[in-house]
Amino acid sequence: MLILGLETSCDETGVAVYDSERGLLAHRLYSQIAVHAEYGGVVPELASRDHVRKALPLIHEALAEAGHTVQDLEGIAYTQGPGLVGALLVGASLGRSLAWGLSIPAVGVHHMEGHLLAPMLEENRPDFPFVALLVSGGHTQLVHVAGIGEYTLLGESLDDAAGEAFDKAAKMMGLPYPGGPELSKLAEQGDAKRFEFPRPMTNRPGLDFSFSGLKTAARTAIIKQAVDGVLAEQTKADISACFQAAVVDTLAIKCKRALKQTGLKNLVIAGGVGANKLLRQQLTEMTRKLGGQVFYPRAEFCTDNGAMIAYAGCQRLLAGQSTDLSLSVVPRWPMTELSAINAIELTSNQDQDFKKGSV
Repeated sequence: MLILGLETSCDETGVAVYDSERGLLAHRLYSQIAVHAEYGGVVPELASRDHVRKALPLIHEALAEAGHTVQDLEGIAYTQGPGLVGALLVGASLGRSLAWGLSIPAVGVHHMEGHLLAPMLEENRPDFPFVALLVSGGHTQLVHVAGIGEYTLLGESLDDAAGEAFDKAAKMMGLPYPGGPELSKLAEQGDAKRFEFPRPMTNRPGLDFSFSGLKTAARTAIIKQAVDGVLAEQTKADISACFQAAVVDTLAIKCKRALKQTGLKNLVIAGGVGANKLLRQQLTEMTRKLGGQVFYPRAEFCTDNGAMIAYAGCQRLLAGQSTDLSLSVVPRWPMTELSAINAIELTSNQDQDFKKGSV
């Protein structure tokens, strides 16, 4: 089954062509970082307008690379939520219109389910069940995953998500937008032992997170170390290293606790922060000591992308699921509300009975 995936939940336009038998054939991504940099954050209206401008050209490019035309498509997958409502509507409108015009089914995909399943795009993929750490600018969650759509929330951030905390700490130090990756890059040059930052909520039972206190600790260090309101470059690097170490330690401690609590060995890490080198290193070492393994997508599929939406949508379309013709998006959408798919339905040759036109 040949699927077109569309990702427009925030400020990146992602398009991918995925085949259920041959795998990922092509993908394109347009980032709006330059558009929003002067504002220091995403401007929703500008994001929506750029999706309108970029989506169709990217679709044509991806199809050309895959060696297919629009008429070859057998299904459309688009991000239905959560995300910015205007940005979501661009992808949903385009996805629904294409499906209607081609008389093929379309399915709205949960953005975070796309992230969770992104490791399935790799050759080394996890078996169900596993524990997933979904960690990005908008989400920090630990989830027990029994199968596609079978999700039990184990813990989540009670305030800032980890990626959001990275961005805010970077902004306090005057680092360029987007701040999180810049902070991680600067941390490589810093002394991670110079400042004592807390590991929030690790000294109490449970799997929830909180990063607001850590953010306050960083602000205090910045104020104390600044001379006439200016931080020395090495001090910025040291604060970045200490902040990153505190976030990574906190995430690793909670992941280890989740694996022991569930009795599972394997861990999936997904979301933008999942590309962090230190986090990958610590989680790899931790799971190995527990006799398990950590799985994550390649770095380019950690951030928002069309490939993860195409894959997740393909699995649901193969299972006979589709979204009705009404144009609706869900800006706030708990992943635990999703319907389950039997793991047996994940095999790549299940599309032979899927008839084109069964919208």
